[in-house]
Amino acid sequence: QVQLVESGGGLVQPGGSLRLSCVASGFTFKNYGMFWYRQAPGKERELVADITSGGRRTNYADSVKGRFTISRDNAKNTVYLQMNSLKPEDTAVYYCRRGGPVDYWGQGTQVTVSS
Repeated sequence: QVQLVESGGGLVQPGGSLRLSCVASGFTFKNYGMFWYRQAPGKERELVADITSGGRRTNYADSVKGRFTISRDNAKNTVYLQMNSLKPEDTAVYYCRRGGPVDYWGQGTQVTVSS
């Protein structure tokens, strides 16, 4: 069965960095685009970044452009989200999602940016 397992979240001070990982299993990872979303308390889930199956094209939400970088390692079935210059408003649960006709989501990892 398809599984997406996120890790790497935690508590970080403003201006700090974190790298999230999402390890995929149960499907041919290299064939699918991958997405990172986040959901802050009381807010709707929003798309943060996405990457094509081969990793050649990426897109970012305006709020994270220049600070976050999405990447993937198809040999390791893993998609990453490098987050730099973190702000308190980046606090949220971060989820990865597999693209394609059927949605699959991970369980999420909490990122808290606070001094």
